[in-house]
Amino acid sequence: MLLKPLSKYLLTTLSAGAFVFAVSVYADDAVEPVTPAIPGVTAGGIIIELIKDGFEGTEGPITLPDGSALFTETRANRITKIAPDGSLSTFLENTNGANGLAFNANEELIAVQTLKPKVGIIYPVGKEKTFAENFEGAPFQRPNDLVLAKNNGIYFTDIGTRPSPENPNPPASTPGVYYISPDGVLKRIANDIERPNGIQLSTDEKVLYVANTAGEYVLAYDIANDGSVGTKKNFAKLAGWSKDDKDVWSSGADGLAVDAEGRLYVASNAGIEVFTAKGEALGIIPLPKKPQNLAFAGKDKKTLYVVGRGAAYRFPVLTAGFSGRAK
Repeated sequence: MLLKPLSKYLLTTLSAGAFVFAVSVYADDAVEPVTPAIPGVTAGGIIIELIKDGFEGTEGPITLPDGSALFTETRANRITKIAPDGSLSTFLENTNGANGLAFNANEELIAVQTLKPKVGIIYPVGKEKTFAENFEGAPFQRPNDLVLAKNNGIYFTDIGTRPSPENPNPPASTPGVYYISPDGVLKRIANDIERPNGIQLSTDEKVLYVANTAGEYVLAYDIANDGSVGTKKNFAKLAGWSKDDKDVWSSGADGLAVDAEGRLYVASNAGIEVFTAKGEALGIIPLPKKPQNLAFAGKDKKTLYVVGRGAAYRFPVLTAGFSGRAK
């Protein structure tokens, strides 16, 4: 870690698990990006650690019981592990393009998968299982993210198809939000979101949050006892709402996470936007590269891991992530 001379850079330390974060008294003098002071979220002036850049697609972070973090490298078709000391290793190869991840009570890793689009168990090896790969006979196009409820119901998003240089005129598909009930019944619970992306549950599992990349708001739905949802609501207005280089409006809303106090953390064009459980904006944590997804890991889930555009970062937080789910 490169720092300016100590005569210009007064340092203290904050222990967080197996590693130490430097805290700048004068944030403007820091070589590396630092966190803003957001009450209950982050202390000001803590250096945001770049773990590594140059990964091949960065998505789906999740924690392991020992405090390690996993994330998916979708283009490399693998899952990478970040140990508490920051060292890297391959956790799983040949993941069928896994994106969002969840662990169930049996320590089986569930993933939405993009090469042959489907949702199912990908780990342990030899126990792979498919839960769903089409809806009413129409195959999924690009499953993106998922969250596992305590009853083992699975909520996930499919962002549909988008033009690319290799496929400028893809077949039409309808983006949607889906629910697989504990007994395996698949339902589409929303089909009126331009580009559903990240998905998360409130800590009491009474509200479902959905990030709409093409919209100005994080969306919220009240959840019924059978897992179905009520009317779509605008939950939180995103500061990331802006025009891109092609003059297209987008918030860039992507991955979502919740902490133990019910705050919602949103990866967007602006950075990590943080909201109360009522949708009130608390602040933004800017990052060098646009974040795509995030998760709490580390000792007591008090480190926030953020991945995006081939890079992985981490920094300590003041409130732990929600302990009721791995993500």
